[in-house]
Amino acid sequence: MHIRKYDFDYSRRFFMDKVARGIGGAGVLTSLWPLLSESGDISKAYPDELLDISLYTKGKIKVGDEITADNIDVVKDIVDPMLYQEVKQQGRKFYIMATDTDASTMFPPKFLEATIKNQGQAKFDETGNVRTKDGKPWIGGLPFPNPQDGMETIANLTLAWGRHDQTMYAIPMYALDAGGNVLYNYDFVWAEQQCTGLVDNPDGPYLKGYEDKTRLQSTWFSAPNDVKGTAFVNIWPYDQREYPDLFGYIPAFKRVRRFPTNQRFEPLVPGINLFLSDAWAAGDPMLTWGNYKIVGRQPFLGSMHGQWHADAPNWELPLVGGPKNNSFMYVGKSLIPEVIVLEAEPTGYPRAPVSKKRVYIDARMLTFPQMITFDRRGEIWKSFEPGFSQYKKGDKVMMAGKDVCWSWSWVISNDIQSQRITRFHQAESCAGGWKSQWNMHDDLINKYMTVQAMQRLGT
Repeated sequence: MHIRKYDFDYSRRFFMDKVARGIGGAGVLTSLWPLLSESGDISKAYPDELLDISLYTKGKIKVGDEITADNIDVVKDIVDPMLYQEVKQQGRKFYIMATDTDASTMFPPKFLEATIKNQGQAKFDETGNVRTKDGKPWIGGLPFPNPQDGMETIANLTLAWGRHDQTMYAIPMYALDAGGNVLYNYDFVWAEQQCTGLVDNPDGPYLKGYEDKTRLQSTWFSAPNDVKGTAFVNIWPYDQREYPDLFGYIPAFKRVRRFPTNQRFEPLVPGINLFLSDAWAAGDPMLTWGNYKIVGRQPFLGSMHGQWHADAPNWELPLVGGPKNNSFMYVGKSLIPEVIVLEAEPTGYPRAPVSKKRVYIDARMLTFPQMITFDRRGEIWKSFEPGFSQYKKGDKVMMAGKDVCWSWSWVISNDIQSQRITRFHQAESCAGGWKSQWNMHDDLINKYMTVQAMQRLGT
Protein backbone atom coordinates (compact mmCIF):
# COMPACT_ATOMS: atom_id res chain seq x y z
CA MET A 1 0.00 0.00 0.00
CA HIS A 2 1.37 3.42 -0.98
CA ILE A 3 1.20 6.46 1.26
CA ARG A 4 -1.68 8.53 -0.04
CA LYS A 5 0.18 11.81 -0.34
CA TYR A 6 0.13 11.83 -4.16
CA ASP A 7 -3.20 13.40 -4.98
CA PHE A 8 -4.73 14.17 -8.35
CA ASP A 9 -2.99 17.53 -8.54
CA TYR A 10 0.41 15.93 -7.95
CA SER A 11 -0.07 13.44 -10.81
CA ARG A 12 -1.46 16.12 -13.09
CA ARG A 13 1.53 18.38 -12.45
CA PHE A 14 3.89 15.45 -12.90
CA PHE A 15 2.41 14.51 -16.27
CA MET A 16 2.30 18.12 -17.50
CA ASP A 17 5.92 18.69 -16.53
CA LYS A 18 6.99 15.48 -18.27
CA VAL A 19 5.32 16.48 -21.53
CA ALA A 20 6.59 20.07 -21.38
CA ARG A 21 10.17 18.88 -20.88
CA GLY A 22 9.90 16.19 -23.55
CA ILE A 23 10.73 13.41 -21.11
CA GLY A 24 9.68 9.93 -22.18
CA GLY A 25 9.00 6.80 -20.19
CA ALA A 26 5.95 5.83 -18.15
CA GLY A 27 5.33 5.73 -14.42
CA VAL A 28 4.96 8.26 -11.60
CA LEU A 29 6.51 6.76 -8.48
CA THR A 30 9.08 4.78 -10.45
CA SER A 31 9.76 3.81 -14.05
CA LEU A 32 7.02 1.49 -15.25
CA TRP A 33 8.73 -0.83 -17.68
CA PRO A 34 11.56 -2.21 -15.48
CA LEU A 35 8.94 -2.90 -12.81
CA LEU A 36 6.64 -4.61 -15.30
CA SER A 37 9.51 -6.71 -16.68
CA GLU A 38 10.62 -7.89 -13.27
CA SER A 39 7.36 -8.62 -11.47
CA GLY A 40 4.48 -8.15 -13.91
CA ASP A 41 2.76 -5.96 -11.31
CA ILE A 42 2.47 -2.31 -12.32
CA SER A 43 0.89 -1.04 -9.07
CA LYS A 44 4.11 0.26 -7.49
CA ALA A 45 4.65 2.63 -10.43
CA TYR A 46 1.60 4.74 -9.57
CA PRO A 47 -0.01 6.30 -6.48
CA ASP A 48 -3.22 4.73 -5.21
CA GLU A 49 -5.26 7.60 -6.60
CA LEU A 50 -4.38 6.52 -10.16
CA LEU A 51 -5.30 2.90 -9.49
CA ASP A 52 -8.64 3.33 -7.72
CA ILE A 53 -11.50 5.27 -9.30
CA SER A 54 -13.11 5.84 -5.91
CA LEU A 55 -9.98 7.49 -4.54
CA TYR A 56 -9.50 9.48 -7.74
CA THR A 57 -13.06 10.88 -7.64
CA LYS A 58 -13.10 11.24 -3.84
CA GLY A 59 -15.86 8.66 -3.56
CA LYS A 60 -18.16 10.12 -6.20
CA ILE A 61 -17.66 7.15 -8.56
CA LYS A 62 -16.83 3.57 -7.57
CA VAL A 63 -16.39 0.20 -9.24
CA GLY A 64 -19.75 -1.11 -10.41
CA ASP A 65 -21.27 2.33 -10.98
CA GLU A 66 -22.93 3.17 -14.27
CA ILE A 67 -21.83 6.32 -16.07
CA THR A 68 -24.67 8.24 -17.71
CA ALA A 69 -25.43 11.80 -18.77
CA ASP A 70 -26.21 12.54 -15.13
CA ASN A 71 -22.73 11.83 -13.77
CA ILE A 72 -20.34 11.90 -16.76
CA ASP A 73 -19.12 15.35 -15.68
CA VAL A 74 -17.54 13.79 -12.58
CA VAL A 75 -15.07 11.98 -14.86
CA LYS A 76 -14.97 14.49 -17.71
CA ASP A 77 -11.23 15.08 -17.26
CA ILE A 78 -10.43 11.37 -17.79
CA VAL A 79 -12.53 10.65 -20.88
CA ASP A 80 -11.97 11.79 -24.44
CA PRO A 81 -14.25 14.46 -25.98
CA MET A 82 -15.96 11.92 -28.26
CA LEU A 83 -17.01 9.61 -25.43
CA TYR A 84 -18.15 12.59 -23.38
CA GLN A 85 -20.38 13.78 -26.23
CA GLU A 86 -21.77 10.27 -26.82
CA VAL A 87 -22.81 9.97 -23.19
CA LYS A 88 -23.99 13.55 -22.75
CA GLN A 89 -25.90 13.91 -26.01
CA GLN A 90 -26.51 10.46 -27.51
CA GLY A 91 -27.61 8.50 -24.45
CA ARG A 92 -24.60 6.20 -24.27
CA LYS A 93 -23.92 4.47 -20.94
CA PHE A 94 -21.07 2.34 -19.61
CA TYR A 95 -20.07 0.80 -16.29
CA ILE A 96 -16.94 1.05 -14.15
CA MET A 97 -14.56 -1.88 -13.65
CA ALA A 98 -11.61 -2.25 -11.30
CA THR A 99 -8.17 -1.30 -12.60
CA ASP A 100 -6.03 -4.24 -13.73
CA THR A 101 -2.42 -4.23 -12.46
CA ASP A 102 -1.34 -7.65 -13.74
CA ALA A 103 0.68 -7.28 -16.96
CA SER A 104 0.31 -10.97 -17.81
CA THR A 105 -3.34 -10.33 -18.73
CA MET A 106 -2.48 -7.41 -21.03
CA PHE A 107 -0.49 -9.19 -23.74
CA PRO A 108 -0.34 -12.46 -25.63
CA PRO A 109 2.17 -14.42 -23.49
CA LYS A 110 4.79 -14.97 -26.19
CA PHE A 111 4.56 -11.35 -27.31
CA LEU A 112 5.25 -10.19 -23.76
CA GLU A 113 8.13 -12.65 -23.44
CA ALA A 114 9.65 -11.37 -26.70
CA THR A 115 9.25 -7.75 -25.56
CA ILE A 116 11.15 -8.45 -22.34
CA LYS A 117 13.81 -10.53 -24.09
CA ASN A 118 14.42 -8.07 -26.93
CA GLN A 119 14.20 -4.76 -25.07
CA GLY A 120 17.01 -2.38 -25.87
CA GLN A 121 17.74 -3.92 -29.27
CA ALA A 122 15.62 -1.60 -31.44
CA LYS A 123 16.79 1.55 -33.19
CA PHE A 124 15.76 3.71 -36.14
CA ASP A 125 17.95 3.57 -39.24
CA GLU A 126 18.75 6.54 -41.46
CA THR A 127 15.44 6.11 -43.33
CA GLY A 128 13.32 6.12 -40.17
CA ASN A 129 12.64 2.37 -40.17
CA VAL A 130 13.00 0.19 -37.09
CA ARG A 131 15.99 -2.15 -37.12
CA THR A 132 17.90 -4.21 -34.63
CA LYS A 133 21.29 -2.90 -33.62
CA ASP A 134 22.90 -5.13 -36.24
CA GLY A 135 20.67 -3.68 -38.98
CA LYS A 136 18.08 -6.46 -39.36
CA PRO A 137 14.27 -6.11 -39.42
CA TRP A 138 12.63 -6.15 -36.01
CA ILE A 139 12.72 -9.49 -34.14
CA GLY A 140 9.52 -9.47 -32.09
CA GLY A 141 7.57 -7.88 -29.24
CA LEU A 142 7.34 -4.14 -28.66
CA PRO A 143 10.43 -2.46 -30.14
CA PHE A 144 10.15 0.47 -27.71
CA PRO A 145 8.31 -0.66 -24.55
CA ASN A 146 9.42 2.52 -22.78
CA PRO A 147 8.88 5.03 -25.62
CA GLN A 148 10.67 8.35 -25.39
CA ASP A 149 8.94 10.20 -28.23
CA GLY A 150 6.16 10.06 -30.79
CA MET A 151 8.04 7.96 -33.33
CA GLU A 152 8.89 5.26 -30.80
CA THR A 153 5.29 5.28 -29.63
CA ILE A 154 3.75 4.77 -33.09
CA ALA A 155 6.31 2.09 -33.99
CA ASN A 156 4.88 -0.08 -31.22
CA LEU A 157 1.43 0.10 -32.83
CA THR A 158 2.56 -0.25 -36.44
CA LEU A 159 4.94 -3.20 -36.46
CA ALA A 160 2.63 -5.76 -34.83
CA TRP A 161 -1.06 -5.02 -35.11
CA GLY A 162 -2.74 -7.99 -33.45
CA ARG A 163 0.38 -9.06 -31.50
CA HIS A 164 0.00 -12.63 -32.77
CA ASP A 165 1.90 -14.23 -35.65
CA GLN A 166 -1.40 -15.22 -37.26
CA THR A 167 -4.96 -14.10 -36.68
CA MET A 168 -8.34 -14.74 -38.24
CA TYR A 169 -11.22 -12.70 -36.85
CA ALA A 170 -14.87 -13.60 -37.55
CA ILE A 171 -16.77 -10.31 -37.45
CA PRO A 172 -20.46 -9.32 -37.62
CA MET A 173 -20.71 -5.61 -38.42
CA TYR A 174 -23.65 -3.19 -38.21
CA ALA A 175 -23.88 0.25 -39.84
CA LEU A 176 -26.53 2.58 -38.37
CA ASP A 177 -27.88 5.92 -39.52
CA ALA A 178 -28.55 8.91 -37.30
CA GLY A 179 -32.00 7.54 -36.48
CA GLY A 180 -30.59 4.30 -35.09
CA ASN A 181 -31.75 2.26 -38.09
CA VAL A 182 -29.47 -0.60 -39.13
CA LEU A 183 -28.89 0.17 -42.81
CA TYR A 184 -26.26 -2.49 -43.45
CA ASN A 185 -25.32 -5.74 -41.72
CA TYR A 186 -22.18 -7.46 -42.95
CA ASP A 187 -20.30 -10.57 -41.92
CA PHE A 188 -16.63 -10.63 -42.81
CA VAL A 189 -13.29 -12.16 -41.90
CA TRP A 190 -10.15 -10.13 -41.19
CA ALA A 191 -6.91 -12.14 -41.32
CA GLU A 192 -3.31 -11.16 -40.60
CA GLN A 193 -0.04 -12.96 -41.27
CA GLN A 194 2.93 -11.31 -39.60
CA CYS A 195 6.10 -11.63 -41.70
CA THR A 196 8.74 -10.06 -39.42
CA GLY A 197 8.86 -9.94 -35.65
CA LEU A 198 7.34 -13.40 -35.30
CA VAL A 199 7.17 -14.63 -31.71
CA ASP A 200 5.70 -18.12 -32.10
CA ASN A 201 7.61 -19.42 -35.11
CA PRO A 202 10.02 -22.38 -34.70
CA ASP A 203 12.16 -20.99 -37.53
CA GLY A 204 12.78 -17.62 -35.89
CA PRO A 205 11.46 -14.05 -36.18
CA TYR A 206 11.11 -13.96 -39.98
CA LEU A 207 8.74 -15.74 -42.36
CA LYS A 208 10.89 -17.40 -44.99
CA GLY A 209 10.64 -15.62 -48.32
CA TYR A 210 8.86 -12.59 -46.80
CA GLU A 211 11.69 -11.00 -44.85
CA ASP A 212 11.10 -7.71 -46.71
CA LYS A 213 7.45 -7.53 -45.63
CA THR A 214 5.84 -6.37 -42.39
CA ARG A 215 2.62 -8.35 -42.85
CA LEU A 216 0.00 -9.57 -45.25
CA GLN A 217 -3.58 -8.73 -44.33
CA SER A 218 -6.75 -9.86 -46.07
CA THR A 219 -10.47 -9.24 -45.69
CA TRP A 220 -13.35 -11.14 -47.27
CA PHE A 221 -17.10 -10.73 -46.87
CA SER A 222 -19.35 -13.75 -46.34
CA ALA A 223 -22.76 -12.02 -46.02
CA PRO A 224 -25.11 -10.64 -47.25
CA ASN A 225 -25.35 -12.11 -50.73
CA ASP A 226 -24.87 -8.82 -52.60
CA VAL A 227 -21.31 -8.46 -51.22
CA LYS A 228 -20.53 -12.10 -50.53
CA GLY A 229 -17.17 -12.99 -52.05
CA THR A 230 -15.84 -9.42 -52.06
CA ALA A 231 -12.22 -9.72 -50.92
CA PHE A 232 -9.20 -7.49 -50.41
CA VAL A 233 -5.56 -8.15 -49.62
CA ASN A 234 -2.94 -5.67 -48.35
CA ILE A 235 0.73 -6.51 -48.83
CA TRP A 236 2.86 -4.37 -46.53
CA PRO A 237 6.56 -3.75 -47.33
CA TYR A 238 8.80 -3.59 -44.28
CA ASP A 239 9.97 -0.16 -45.44
CA GLN A 240 7.45 2.18 -43.82
CA ARG A 241 8.02 4.82 -46.50
CA GLU A 242 6.31 2.57 -49.06
CA TYR A 243 2.57 2.13 -49.49
CA PRO A 244 1.05 -1.35 -49.27
CA ASP A 245 -0.12 -3.06 -52.43
CA LEU A 246 -3.91 -3.26 -52.29
CA PHE A 247 -5.80 -5.77 -54.43
CA GLY A 248 -9.54 -6.38 -54.42
CA TYR A 249 -11.86 -8.95 -55.94
CA ILE A 250 -15.37 -7.79 -56.80
CA PRO A 251 -17.66 -10.76 -57.62
CA ALA A 252 -19.87 -8.72 -59.97
CA PHE A 253 -16.89 -8.09 -62.27
CA LYS A 254 -15.29 -11.51 -61.67
CA ARG A 255 -11.83 -10.04 -61.68
CA VAL A 256 -9.14 -8.77 -59.35
CA ARG A 257 -8.48 -5.05 -59.43
CA ARG A 258 -5.43 -3.22 -58.14
CA PHE A 259 -6.55 -0.23 -56.10
CA PRO A 260 -4.60 3.04 -55.75
CA THR A 261 -2.03 2.66 -52.99
CA ASN A 262 -3.14 5.80 -51.17
CA GLN A 263 -6.88 5.00 -51.24
CA ARG A 264 -7.04 4.46 -47.49
CA PHE A 265 -9.75 6.86 -46.31
CA GLU A 266 -12.75 5.23 -48.01
CA PRO A 267 -15.04 2.41 -46.84
CA LEU A 268 -14.39 -1.02 -48.30
CA VAL A 269 -18.13 -1.65 -48.77
CA PRO A 270 -21.15 0.71 -48.80
CA GLY A 271 -22.55 2.25 -45.64
CA ILE A 272 -19.74 1.69 -43.13
CA ASN A 273 -17.37 4.35 -41.82
CA LEU A 274 -14.46 1.94 -41.30
CA PHE A 275 -11.36 2.80 -43.36
CA LEU A 276 -8.15 0.86 -43.90
CA SER A 277 -6.37 3.82 -42.34
CA ASP A 278 -8.21 3.23 -39.06
CA ALA A 279 -6.92 -0.28 -38.36
CA TRP A 280 -5.20 -0.55 -34.99
CA ALA A 281 -4.85 3.28 -35.04
CA ALA A 282 -1.92 2.56 -37.39
CA GLY A 283 -3.55 1.44 -40.62
CA ASP A 284 -1.01 3.22 -42.82
CA PRO A 285 2.78 2.91 -43.01
CA MET A 286 4.07 5.08 -40.20
CA LEU A 287 6.38 7.15 -42.42
CA THR A 288 3.47 8.20 -44.67
CA TRP A 289 2.30 10.16 -41.63
CA GLY A 290 4.44 12.74 -39.87
CA ASN A 291 4.75 15.39 -37.18
CA TYR A 292 4.32 12.74 -34.51
CA LYS A 293 4.26 14.39 -31.12
CA ILE A 294 3.24 13.48 -27.61
CA VAL A 295 0.81 16.20 -26.58
CA GLY A 296 -0.29 14.87 -23.22
CA ARG A 297 -0.16 12.26 -20.48
CA GLN A 298 -3.06 11.64 -18.14
CA PRO A 299 -5.21 9.03 -16.39
CA PHE A 300 -8.02 7.79 -18.60
CA LEU A 301 -11.08 5.54 -18.67
CA GLY A 302 -10.72 2.75 -21.23
CA SER A 303 -11.85 -0.78 -22.02
CA MET A 304 -8.53 -2.62 -21.82
CA HIS A 305 -9.51 -5.84 -20.03
CA GLY A 306 -12.52 -8.02 -19.24
CA GLN A 307 -14.28 -7.33 -22.55
CA TRP A 308 -14.82 -10.92 -23.74
CA HIS A 309 -18.51 -11.86 -23.41
CA ALA A 310 -17.88 -15.58 -23.20
CA ASP A 311 -21.36 -16.44 -21.91
CA ALA A 312 -23.28 -14.55 -24.61
CA PRO A 313 -24.38 -16.19 -27.87
CA ASN A 314 -21.61 -15.64 -30.41
CA TRP A 315 -19.92 -13.33 -27.87
CA GLU A 316 -22.45 -10.56 -28.56
CA LEU A 317 -22.59 -7.47 -26.36
CA PRO A 318 -25.73 -5.75 -25.03
CA LEU A 319 -26.69 -2.49 -26.72
CA VAL A 320 -27.49 0.94 -25.36
CA GLY A 321 -27.96 4.58 -26.39
CA GLY A 322 -29.06 6.38 -29.53
CA PRO A 323 -32.60 6.95 -30.81
CA LYS A 324 -33.48 3.23 -30.67
CA ASN A 325 -31.25 2.21 -27.76
CA ASN A 326 -29.07 0.16 -30.11
CA SER A 327 -26.32 2.53 -31.24
CA PHE A 328 -23.54 1.58 -28.82
CA MET A 329 -22.36 -1.58 -27.15
CA TYR A 330 -22.74 -1.55 -23.38
CA VAL A 331 -19.19 -2.04 -22.11
CA GLY A 332 -17.05 -1.68 -19.04
CA LYS A 333 -14.24 0.83 -18.55
CA SER A 334 -11.58 1.05 -15.87
CA LEU A 335 -9.18 3.72 -14.72
CA ILE A 336 -5.97 3.52 -16.73
CA PRO A 337 -3.29 5.19 -14.59
CA GLU A 338 -1.48 6.71 -17.59
CA VAL A 339 -2.18 7.18 -21.27
CA ILE A 340 0.16 8.76 -23.79
CA VAL A 341 -1.73 11.20 -26.02
CA LEU A 342 -0.14 11.09 -29.48
CA GLU A 343 -0.98 13.30 -32.46
CA ALA A 344 0.11 12.93 -36.11
CA GLU A 345 -0.69 14.35 -39.54
CA PRO A 346 -1.17 12.48 -42.86
CA THR A 347 1.85 14.02 -44.63
CA GLY A 348 1.86 11.41 -47.39
CA TYR A 349 -1.77 11.97 -48.38
CA PRO A 350 -2.31 15.44 -49.89
CA ARG A 351 -6.01 14.75 -50.55
CA ALA A 352 -6.74 13.05 -47.24
CA PRO A 353 -10.03 14.13 -45.64
CA VAL A 354 -8.24 13.91 -42.30
CA SER A 355 -6.09 16.76 -40.95
CA LYS A 356 -4.75 14.85 -37.96
CA LYS A 357 -5.40 11.95 -35.63
CA ARG A 358 -5.18 11.85 -31.86
CA VAL A 359 -4.45 8.47 -30.31
CA TYR A 360 -4.77 7.68 -26.61
CA ILE A 361 -2.28 4.89 -25.82
CA ASP A 362 -2.28 2.87 -22.61
CA ALA A 363 1.25 3.21 -21.20
CA ARG A 364 1.05 -0.23 -19.58
CA MET A 365 0.55 -2.23 -22.75
CA LEU A 366 1.18 0.32 -25.52
CA THR A 367 -2.08 -0.19 -27.35
CA PHE A 368 -4.97 2.23 -27.65
CA PRO A 369 -8.36 2.69 -25.96
CA GLN A 370 -9.35 5.47 -28.38
CA MET A 371 -8.43 7.21 -31.63
CA ILE A 372 -10.08 10.40 -32.83
CA THR A 373 -9.67 11.83 -36.32
CA PHE A 374 -10.21 15.47 -37.28
CA ASP A 375 -11.49 16.81 -40.59
CA ARG A 376 -9.66 19.35 -42.74
CA ARG A 377 -11.20 22.21 -40.76
CA GLY A 378 -9.69 20.80 -37.58
CA GLU A 379 -13.02 19.69 -36.15
CA ILE A 380 -13.64 16.27 -34.61
CA TRP A 381 -14.88 13.89 -37.29
CA LYS A 382 -14.96 10.34 -36.03
CA SER A 383 -13.73 7.91 -33.42
CA PHE A 384 -12.31 4.41 -33.55
CA GLU A 385 -12.78 2.97 -30.05
CA PRO A 386 -11.84 -0.65 -29.23
CA GLY A 387 -12.10 -2.95 -26.25
CA PHE A 388 -9.45 -5.57 -25.43
CA SER A 389 -9.45 -8.69 -23.31
CA GLN A 390 -7.72 -11.84 -22.27
CA TYR A 391 -10.04 -14.57 -23.53
CA LYS A 392 -10.49 -16.23 -20.17
CA LYS A 393 -13.60 -15.97 -18.04
CA GLY A 394 -14.39 -18.44 -15.29
CA ASP A 395 -14.07 -21.92 -16.73
CA LYS A 396 -14.23 -20.63 -20.31
CA VAL A 397 -11.01 -20.02 -22.20
CA MET A 398 -9.89 -19.54 -25.79
CA MET A 399 -6.41 -20.57 -26.80
CA ALA A 400 -3.99 -19.00 -29.27
CA GLY A 401 -1.82 -21.97 -30.07
CA LYS A 402 -0.67 -23.22 -26.67
CA ASP A 403 -1.37 -19.96 -24.83
CA VAL A 404 -4.45 -18.24 -23.45
CA CYS A 405 -5.58 -15.76 -26.09
CA TRP A 406 -5.45 -12.00 -25.71
CA SER A 407 -7.09 -9.91 -28.43
CA TRP A 408 -9.49 -7.10 -29.25
CA SER A 409 -13.16 -7.76 -28.50
CA TRP A 410 -15.22 -4.95 -30.03
CA VAL A 411 -15.02 -1.63 -31.89
CA ILE A 412 -17.31 1.41 -32.11
CA SER A 413 -16.63 3.82 -34.98
CA ASN A 414 -18.71 6.95 -34.68
CA ASP A 415 -18.93 9.67 -37.33
CA ILE A 416 -20.08 12.39 -34.97
CA GLN A 417 -20.78 14.88 -37.78
CA SER A 418 -23.34 12.66 -39.53
CA GLN A 419 -24.11 10.62 -36.39
CA ARG A 420 -23.67 7.44 -38.41
CA ILE A 421 -22.20 4.64 -36.32
CA THR A 422 -20.47 1.43 -37.35
CA ARG A 423 -20.07 -1.14 -34.59
CA PHE A 424 -18.67 -4.66 -34.70
CA HIS A 425 -17.28 -7.33 -32.43
CA GLN A 426 -15.00 -10.31 -32.68
CA ALA A 427 -17.36 -13.28 -32.71
CA GLU A 428 -16.97 -16.99 -32.21
CA SER A 429 -18.11 -17.40 -35.83
CA CYS A 430 -19.71 -15.54 -38.71
CA ALA A 431 -21.65 -16.44 -41.86
CA GLY A 432 -19.92 -19.05 -43.98
CA GLY A 433 -18.75 -21.02 -40.96
CA TRP A 434 -15.64 -18.91 -40.39
CA LYS A 435 -14.32 -18.96 -36.81
CA SER A 436 -12.06 -16.63 -34.87
CA GLN A 437 -8.66 -18.21 -34.25
CA TRP A 438 -5.08 -17.22 -33.57
CA ASN A 439 -1.62 -18.71 -34.22
CA MET A 440 -2.96 -21.64 -36.22
CA HIS A 441 0.41 -22.51 -37.80
CA ASP A 442 -1.43 -22.73 -41.10
CA ASP A 443 -0.55 -21.51 -44.60
CA LEU A 444 -2.69 -18.38 -44.50
CA ILE A 445 -0.90 -16.74 -47.41
CA ASN A 446 -1.69 -19.36 -50.05
CA LYS A 447 -5.17 -19.96 -48.65
CA TYR A 448 -6.34 -16.37 -48.23
CA MET A 449 -3.74 -13.77 -49.24
CA THR A 450 -2.98 -14.17 -52.94
CA VAL A 451 -4.82 -13.08 -56.08
CA GLN A 452 -5.76 -16.71 -56.72
CA ALA A 453 -7.01 -17.08 -53.15
CA MET A 454 -9.24 -14.01 -53.50
CA GLN A 455 -10.76 -15.40 -56.70
CA ARG A 456 -11.34 -18.72 -54.98
CA LEU A 457 -13.00 -17.07 -52.00
CA GLY A 458 -15.19 -15.08 -54.36
CA THR A 459 -16.59 -18.17 -56.02
